Amino acid sequence: MSQPAENLRVRRTRKLLRDALIELIEERGFDRLTVGGITERAMVSRAAFYRNYQDKFHLVEQIFDDAMAELHGTMADGETRSAAERWAAFFEHIAQYHRFYGAMLGRKGSTWFAAKMRASLSDMVKEHLPQPAQAPGRPAPDTLPATLLGAMFTESITWWLDQGMPSPPRVIAAQSAELAGAVITVANTWATAPKQG
Repeated sequence: MSQPAENLRVRRTRKLLRDALIELIEERGFDRLTVGGITERAMVSRAAFYRNYQDKFHLVEQIFDDAMAELHGTMADGETRSAAERWAAFFEHIAQYHRFYGAMLGRKGSTWFAAKMRASLSDMVKEHLPQPAQAPGRPAPDTLPATLLGAMFTESITWWLDQGMPSPPRVIAAQSAELAGAVITVANTWATAPKQG
């Protein structure tokens, strides 16, 4: 088989498996999913599944990693786009993949995935926060604002999707950015506050 034909077949198989995953999460919930159920719904063999993924968690990680790579590419154009435009692009990305994020973060989704999403968003915002000096023998204080913002953004996404995306991406982006601004303002005071002994 020629290389382009095989690549097309692999892409088609992955799409079928990803679509089946989302449908089954919406119907049964992530915890009740099996590889057999996914392959049956996708009408592909188990061998085809295991040629692409180790298990259902690996399938979800690949979907998430692909979506985040696309998102980072969209948001990386920081030289020409304002922070507000990049944040709106983030919510446009969520809207584009709303079935995946809605399934994974919703009632029938996965706590494992929600934790992964929070951690990813925390890492994303951490680079934009001030880094206060760490006192010897104490945990790094800079992790609290980033952790809080990661959780807040994940909950903002979940709420927005659960409500059926009642506002355009730019509106929810502006609202969540305004809320995040309050956390960042306080975090900035921690970075500049005199050290207590």
